[in-house]
Amino acid sequence: MNFDRRRLFGATLAAGLAAATLTACATDSTTPAPAPASVNLRAGSGAHTSLGPIKKIDAGVLNVAYAEFGPATGQPVILLHGWPYDAYSFADVGPLLADAGYRVLVPFLRGYGETTFRSPQTVRNGQQSAIARDIVDFMDALHIDKAVLGGFDWGARTVDVIAALWPQRVKAMVAVSGYLITQQAAQQQPLPPEAELGWWYQYYFATERGRVGYDRNRHDFNKLIWQRASPAWTFDDATYDRSATAFDNPDHVDIVISNYRWRLSLAPGEPQYDGYEQQLAAGPVISVPAITVSSDFDGAAKDGKGYRGKFTGKYEHRVLDGIGHNVPQEAPQSFARAIIDADHL
Repeated sequence: MNFDRRRLFGATLAAGLAAATLTACATDSTTPAPAPASVNLRAGSGAHTSLGPIKKIDAGVLNVAYAEFGPATGQPVILLHGWPYDAYSFADVGPLLADAGYRVLVPFLRGYGETTFRSPQTVRNGQQSAIARDIVDFMDALHIDKAVLGGFDWGARTVDVIAALWPQRVKAMVAVSGYLITQQAAQQQPLPPEAELGWWYQYYFATERGRVGYDRNRHDFNKLIWQRASPAWTFDDATYDRSATAFDNPDHVDIVISNYRWRLSLAPGEPQYDGYEQQLAAGPVISVPAITVSSDFDGAAKDGKGYRGKFTGKYEHRVLDGIGHNVPQEAPQSFARAIIDADHL
């Protein structure tokens, strides 16, 4: 299996549809199998509608906006969102972990919310190692030597990258959809037409029309992605709109377009990240204690067997049937449990 190109997309269980971490958010309208009647995985979802006061700190090239939950003396946990989501994906997870004694930090990634670049000259670059470096710089700024990391979509990829490049900074990790490190050479290999269909928006983003269209329509565009990636999640407008404000960041479109074009080798990265990308191109293993989580979004790949060999330390894999792509917001108790259990592996 090619770990960077093979993952089922869009919460579908249809046989033969392959997709990949090229997306970290591919879509399909097929309704997933329901969760077992005896288990309410969405219990507690939507219980919290505020992140509390948003803090800010200079970290590397960014001034990072972030939410914080729990005691300052607790074991640090850093939770990372993806596209097109934001820190509100962890609005319920944060308090659950805080109640368990953790210090929980939820930064807005570059291009989201109130996170800004400290210099107008900094390249608005969305490549994977740049985002990972942002989080390491965030840890440095807060004097956090080692943390438990968790994330989904871009956030899961960022967790994987940090665990691969800076394992000494990771006490344990949780990654939704498993091993998502991008290997650009692998991205050049086509998949069957039906699988490629799930990536329609990435090809759209490769065009100038796509850039302009996303800029003009980002609110409705991203709401459509939410609906397609989690077709069984009946979020209301208020829930979506709380996150949608994060997409008004002036750098948001540049970062999103850069991210997806870079994956397809249609946009350059920055030279200072070349060394990191060379290491990641080799598909490095992850040795830190890890729990991977899959959902209906991962389709036939939800068993995790395709990337099992990439995790060489203490490891568990969990499957959440009936849940879509935004696992922490759809199933906060299950995600919080995975963080706590990973910390104790």
